[in-house]
Amino acid sequence: MNKNILIIPGDGIGQEVTTWGKQVLETVAAKYGHEFRFDEAIMGHTAIEATGSPLPDETLEKAKASDAILFGAIGHAKYDNDPSAKVRPEQGLLKIRKELGLYANLRPILLFDELLEASSLKPEVLRGTDILFFRELTGDVYFGEKTRSEDNTFASDLMNYHRYEVERIARKAYEAARTRNKKLCSVDKANVLETSRLWRDVVQEIAREYPDVETEHMFIDNAAMQLVKNPKKFDVVLTANLFGDILTDEASQIAGSMGMLASASIGDGTGFFEPIHGSAHDIAGQNKANPLASILSAALMLDIAFGLQEEAKVVTQAVADTLKAGWRTGDIANAETPLTHVLGTNEMGAKVLEYLR
Repeated sequence: MNKNILIIPGDGIGQEVTTWGKQVLETVAAKYGHEFRFDEAIMGHTAIEATGSPLPDETLEKAKASDAILFGAIGHAKYDNDPSAKVRPEQGLLKIRKELGLYANLRPILLFDELLEASSLKPEVLRGTDILFFRELTGDVYFGEKTRSEDNTFASDLMNYHRYEVERIARKAYEAARTRNKKLCSVDKANVLETSRLWRDVVQEIAREYPDVETEHMFIDNAAMQLVKNPKKFDVVLTANLFGDILTDEASQIAGSMGMLASASIGDGTGFFEPIHGSAHDIAGQNKANPLASILSAALMLDIAFGLQEEAKVVTQAVADTLKAGWRTGDIANAETPLTHVLGTNEMGAKVLEYLR
């Protein structure tokens, strides 16, 4: 298989973890006889500093020409401290999603038994959890019209959805549910929001096309509570952009750390694969970041973008073997982890490569 892969490291620890995602892909290519050609581009704060734009035209051109993209993270503390900044790293991320038509964000909450103690939730509550989130990615309040009064006393963000936006991600979620446990939970706020009422109407219509899938509708506040009370009740979760953003970050506690969660942003063309964590500038350059989410994002790329299920399973198994052997980064270590088994970014990535080879 011959594929062109674009690496966009982004900012902060993104530049450290994508190194290991790339090395895993290179190792898989050598092991299975594939040819993966790599290119690199800038985005986010790094791109603003270099070009004045969070998404330079050259990066977008390379993205459109690639078969898949491995992304790191974007962001910088200077923008957190100045929310009114006109040019911001996240603008690049929102734009590339729009330009590539990446309307579906898939976030598997994959729980490794070895990390049951790493979560703040009880092991008996977590054991057996396996959730696949489908978060709509190009609509909702993030892309609606934004206004603020000149006297700075009023602001508004327009939350909006078109029927087709709900239809296309709902069908992807139902197709995935058919390959799993045939259960889908659609999360909305239809008792209050008109966009959620449209969302529910459309999902109910699509559900009739999939009579073999059990459909449940749940309000966002209840879903947030149930996710930590009884996560095993969920299989496929379908929800809007804002709600999905919040719920999947909450779900990171199930896996023990954001450093363990991969994601895929897909549409009908080039896919975008990334860990769900941020740029974490407080630990950037210190060899402390967990590279496993980036490595698992590479596994998602192999599976979803290239249809290489066996290769994806081998990568995931290499991560599992590394954890079973007791190796940990600081974010997933606990008081019982021997200091000799707490590794830095580079050492953890190297351990996964050992098991992969």
